Amino acid sequence: MVKDIHWLGHDTFKIAGEKVIYTDPFKIKKKDTADIILITHEHHDHCSPEDVKTIQGPKTVIVTTSDCAKKLSGNIMVVKPGDKINVEGIEIEVVPSYNTNKQFHTKDKGWVGYIFVVKGQRIYLAGDTDYIPEMKDFKVDIALLPVSGTYVMTAEEAIKAAITIKPKIAIPMHYASIVGTNDDAKRFAAGLKGKIEVVILKEE
Repeated sequence: MVKDIHWLGHDTFKIAGEKVIYTDPFKIKKKDTADIILITHEHHDHCSPEDVKTIQGPKTVIVTTSDCAKKLSGNIMVVKPGDKINVEGIEIEVVPSYNTNKQFHTKDKGWVGYIFVVKGQRIYLAGDTDYIPEMKDFKVDIALLPVSGTYVMTAEEAIKAAITIKPKIAIPMHYASIVGTNDDAKRFAAGLKGKIEVVILKEE
């Protein structure tokens, strides 16, 4: 399944399963057509209307929060934490995503992460979050977790999150772009050695 997950930098992934799913498209290098675009919150490096247009076709479904939906056009499904939806046969659970020790992504904004099923695997896209208590209830196979600190979890906090969530595979994100370095991903992997398999994807 990991071979179907392509990291395009920051929090942008292209996941090619039953459908082509993009997450938080930002600095998209080549034109493509997504079946589903998942957007976690309205910050410009996650909700980028020009990048959405690069991968948006006439049938593309955009799943996002109400504040982000105002910046976009097309087939948009507005969601909030706790929602469960089915888009084009893909099951999607909407989960909370927020900061606990900083003010960039406060819980009251209702920003989100997603757990969605591709080829029978439950994939968790954390969004811009800290280590939050809700994570103990997530049942996932693959977790895409931010590791850079500053706006999100540090590598050390992400290690705690991974140990709580217990995915089969953890993939670091949100580094080597706006904030964070490759060292954050390496520290994350080192801290989980022997506990959880970490796959550091090469940026495509």
